[in-house]
Amino acid sequence: MFQPRSIQSSMSFREKVYSLDYILVFSILILGLISMFAMYSTDGGEFKYHTKSHILRFGVFFTMFFVISFFQIRFWYKTSTIFYLSIFILLLAVKYFGLTSSGSQRWLNLYFMNLQPSELMKVALILFLAKYYHRISTTDVNRIKHLFLPIVALIAPVLLVVTQPDLGTSILIAIGGIVVAWLAGVRVKFFTYASILFISLMPIAISFLKPYQKARILTFLNPDRDPLGAGYQIIQSKIAIGSGGLFGKGFLNGSQSYLDYLPEKHTDFIFTLFSEEFGFFGSVTILLIYSVIIYRIVQIGNITRSSFGKLYCYSFATAFFVYVAVNMGMVLGLLPIVGAPLPIMSYGGSSMMAMMIGLGIVMSCKVYKDVPVN
Repeated sequence: MFQPRSIQSSMSFREKVYSLDYILVFSILILGLISMFAMYSTDGGEFKYHTKSHILRFGVFFTMFFVISFFQIRFWYKTSTIFYLSIFILLLAVKYFGLTSSGSQRWLNLYFMNLQPSELMKVALILFLAKYYHRISTTDVNRIKHLFLPIVALIAPVLLVVTQPDLGTSILIAIGGIVVAWLAGVRVKFFTYASILFISLMPIAISFLKPYQKARILTFLNPDRDPLGAGYQIIQSKIAIGSGGLFGKGFLNGSQSYLDYLPEKHTDFIFTLFSEEFGFFGSVTILLIYSVIIYRIVQIGNITRSSFGKLYCYSFATAFFVYVAVNMGMVLGLLPIVGAPLPIMSYGGSSMMAMMIGLGIVMSCKVYKDVPVN
């Protein structure tokens, strides 16, 4: 008689290695290598700080991705609440002990790195809610008493991140939580009620926005209103992308980037730099790699036996798509600038760590796909 628990538990290390999704592994690796060349370009074609730091971080976190892949999926199920509460405590610590940079208090100094807990909350919230809804029958999902904890678990970290202030990350955290609830079967009417409440409170929320946040919204509506100030970044971004044409200007030949017309090109605007140098076809290549990653995550969700694993994979795939779409929409002028890094490609240790942890848990679902979770 087939007993998936005992079989999976007795798998040899070689069998676990063979069971990895190598399409996903190589897609992540290729994206990481492309990001290294892009970071080398942001440093002016020299092996400077951003390039060295990015290569080191990718190496460390790619290794972390592999290690996490071999953790049993039951481990993530059992520790998801601890993981969520730990990141929430770190968010509280940021409020009182966090480092301030450019007017925002988002980081904790861990000596070996500056950690941004809000990035890790993107994964922690999805993991926590996946466990919560796994334990509830589909007939009970829409009962009021079962809606209270998910709402609190979502709103509490979002409010903490908003006060940092980091509106963009708070929105992305909220989207991740909402996706889990939607995939778990929460009725559309509850989302409708929440939307009505959000819209009714929007005038109050706008009054609490910082001046630069209001300027970003106004700039999105009309970038030409302040072309040398608030609108400068997005105007230069669109010029750089458009000047790349079909095939780009060539590696290390981006004029907007090299002449420093483009601010923050190593972080949120890394896609702009790549598009200028490699053009439309280079941009499509990046989109295809991201599409393969998202597709493989969904496929792993399809073959995973546990509802916990399925819910996590589907939710993370959707959230990952949103992260990519928001960043690219932002640099193309289709969305306001909200400070959303491009997964794996953008410079930033906390963002890369969060994505590698998230992808490692997905791979754990693949390796232990037949293990029931309870």
